[in-house]
Amino acid sequence: MEAPAIADLPGGPLPYMLRRSPRARSVRVVIHPDRGVVVTLPATRSAIRDGEQQAAAFLAEREAWLRRHLARQAQVEATIASRGGARDGGAIPFRGRLQRVRVVPAVSGIRRSDIIRFDDELVIHRAPADRRSDAAILEGWLRHEARGVIDDLVAFHAAALGVRPAGITLRDPRTRWGSASKAGRLSFSWRLILAPAEALETVVCHELAHLRVFGHGPRFWSLVASRRPDHRTWRRWLHDHATELHRALSTD
Repeated sequence: MEAPAIADLPGGPLPYMLRRSPRARSVRVVIHPDRGVVVTLPATRSAIRDGEQQAAAFLAEREAWLRRHLARQAQVEATIASRGGARDGGAIPFRGRLQRVRVVPAVSGIRRSDIIRFDDELVIHRAPADRRSDAAILEGWLRHEARGVIDDLVAFHAAALGVRPAGITLRDPRTRWGSASKAGRLSFSWRLILAPAEALETVVCHELAHLRVFGHGPRFWSLVASRRPDHRTWRRWLHDHATELHRALSTD
């Protein structure tokens, strides 16, 4: 159960979403990129009766942290909006570098749009018969690019780690950049192609290492470090830039 609420804090009113969860053991707060501040309370009688009071007290103790992170989130959102996203004149990241998007008519007779990349520009040659949005055309091209890069990196690092993946899929998850199953199947976010090459390679090495060691103990991290000694730097980069990558094509 979830409902909007407002906490009257020393720094001013703070809107948030109040959740009650039977699985929650204690009060917790997260800042969601789309839903803002979300407070989760255990589904106890006291939480049902005094939920907003408990949440407000909890938020007041963490107000400085919340305001700091909300300000950073607002700055990220402003940066994304200023880029314009996947439209003519906008800009999106590719391999960690901003690329200007330009849309031009395709040569007469071409039935499907194509994209040509220059040093700092992605040019969509839009076919009149192609009803897809500019964002959909770009996403299709980015997925294709991601597939090629990821397949090559998996082949390279799998040999060094002595593993053999059973299959590779590309998806668009919200909370993780990659995963590995005990059956040997790997899955990656296609949005990694937007990030710097080192960040993408770090995720590939991370998931391949799981084919040798499930869990995140010292042996696992030693395997990852054997391929990417700077993996901590790039895992932090992905954490800090997650909203930017997930909203990169947005034109809002």
